[in-house]
Amino acid sequence: MFNSNMFQSIKAALNKDEDKGSGLYTEILKTTPGNTYTVRLLPYSKDPSKTFFHHYTHGWSSFSTGKYVQALSPTTFNERDPISEERFRAMRTGSDEEKSRMGAVRRSEKWLVNVYVVEDPSNPDNNGKVKILRYGKQLQKIIMEAIEGEDSEEYGEKIFDLGSEGVNFKIKVEQQGDYPTYVASRFTSTNKLKLSEDDQKKIYDSVFDLTKVNSIKSYDELKQMIADHIYVVNTDSEKVIHQEASKPLSNVSVNQQVPTFTAVETSVEDDIDELLKDL
Repeated sequence: MFNSNMFQSIKAALNKDEDKGSGLYTEILKTTPGNTYTVRLLPYSKDPSKTFFHHYTHGWSSFSTGKYVQALSPTTFNERDPISEERFRAMRTGSDEEKSRMGAVRRSEKWLVNVYVVEDPSNPDNNGKVKILRYGKQLQKIIMEAIEGEDSEEYGEKIFDLGSEGVNFKIKVEQQGDYPTYVASRFTSTNKLKLSEDDQKKIYDSVFDLTKVNSIKSYDELKQMIADHIYVVNTDSEKVIHQEASKPLSNVSVNQQVPTFTAVETSVEDDIDELLKDL
């Protein structure tokens, strides 16, 4: 069962992201503007310090296939990131073509947390199931206020409690211009859950290991992604991509028309402040 010691462990680990993983995207909760999703946040009972997974990703429309591709940034684990390095090089000393292509790469900051779905108006089949909530800075601010900010006295550890003392998280998705916004989301103590202790234990034991959601690529594999999906170069992962800033793209086969950037399928990660600026 959830207790205060688990809550303290969660708070202590919020800024520590040391684990790697691969592939549970089908379990991510999908949301659409105009709906309000009611969930309960869940601790990772096996290791409460892994309740949240804070990470960075790169995403863009492939210049070779036209399909959206993305990769977990090694900066998530405080490691060198060849995509960030190449983007920095291209923007400083690259050709107009290189700047255009690397400019299509968006770096995003995200968080993951397990949730028990109380009400999913888009997909009622999710009700009563454990899913993964992927979100950005707007929801992170609300969650942090509840954990250790101005709202912590009212909510605090209650946000992880499935019992009668717990609180729901109502994720309100609204359209603001071309993008969804989540600023009206909030925690609320209304609509108490009636779950037995056995049911609560089953739910807590059903959480996903969030370190296994994203696939992990090596430094060389990420360099190959640059070659395959940005510069469309026939090369192998042993070759350093644009190691010398002055090296021309004489061997690159490209189309002059740059593909239009295509956004990922909407879920709780598309905060407007992240879409409007590349941090």
